[in-house]
Amino acid sequence: MSLVTLTGVAKRFSNGTQALSDLSFAIAPGEFVSLLGPSGCGKSTALRLIAGLIAPDSGDIHWNGARPETGFVFQEPTLMPWADALTNARLALDLKKVPRAQGNAIAAAALTRLGLKGFESAMPRELSGGMKMRVSIARALAAKPRLLLMDEPFAALDEITRAALNDDLLALAREDAITVIFVTHSVVESAYLSDRVLVMSPRPGRVREEIRLPSGKRDRMSPAFGEIQARVARALMVPA
Repeated sequence: MSLVTLTGVAKRFSNGTQALSDLSFAIAPGEFVSLLGPSGCGKSTALRLIAGLIAPDSGDIHWNGARPETGFVFQEPTLMPWADALTNARLALDLKKVPRAQGNAIAAAALTRLGLKGFESAMPRELSGGMKMRVSIARALAAKPRLLLMDEPFAALDEITRAALNDDLLALAREDAITVIFVTHSVVESAYLSDRVLVMSPRPGRVREEIRLPSGKRDRMSPAFGEIQARVARALMVPA
């Protein structure tokens, strides 16, 4: 049973750019699915359509029941520079008018889960890039989403920080049974994180190939993981 199904979705922007054409795929509850493709292929547009931030020109986005509580993590942390980490993590709860004391407790717990206990009063300017992204993820998780949309959130981070956040994200998604749709242009990242990788064509984007990956924890240094990466890379490098 699918959580959300896209069928024949197309999107053209006012400047004439055809971002997506005949985009079709389904996401099952609890899946971790990566959208992998070259820059400009419409990956981010697909996320915004799923989030309801924009509407398709044609095609259908069907939810199995009501749209679930959805969190969105962008490529930039987009933190409020005048607010501390706790206030930033509490933002979605404030918008829902959750009582302040309750919101603080939930946001503090989310920061702790992201390894930021003791940094609740830190301002964004006092945090590293990886820590800012952890606050951004904590903000999304504080609202207890069933669906998490992530738009290249780790693209600007160094490899060590990126690998650590990959591990933490997987653990959190499994603990909370969150469905994740993750946009990336990294073969390694998509191969490591995903249950499935949807490889998209150059613009106008559509799913060119679907790769279902073996379940279980992956060892980045193992020959088996090297084979998974190679499989994903071959799909990505097929000529348009």
